[in-house]
Amino acid sequence: MSDTARVDAWLWAVRVYKTRSAATTACRAGHVRVNGEKAKAAQAVRIGDELRVRIAGFDRILVVRQLLTKRVGAPLAAVAAEDRTPAREPVAMLAVRDRGAGRPTKRERRDIDRLRGRE
Repeated sequence: MSDTARVDAWLWAVRVYKTRSAATTACRAGHVRVNGEKAKAAQAVRIGDELRVRIAGFDRILVVRQLLTKRVGAPLAAVAAEDRTPAREPVAMLAVRDRGAGRPTKRERRDIDRLRGRE
């Protein structure tokens, strides 16, 4: 067994991305960093490397604990990656209306007021 694995294959194997092509696309877009530097899809990762993966606008910090190149079950994937992502602060919901949606109805206005805490 090798002491390295491709970063896109590892991210797919530990179930960070649903498909390997999605992991490759994320690497190309610059959403994956290995030890603080942008990673190409074929870059090798080793045990102990820190990966920062941007998903849905948030960074996940993962540490490689086990090298995988084939997709495994969720319990084994959880062992292979240590998640060091700090807890997110709760985000307040904002009342946003689509541009050109017209004037809010009475019900929509009450919902907006309830969200904004004006009740």
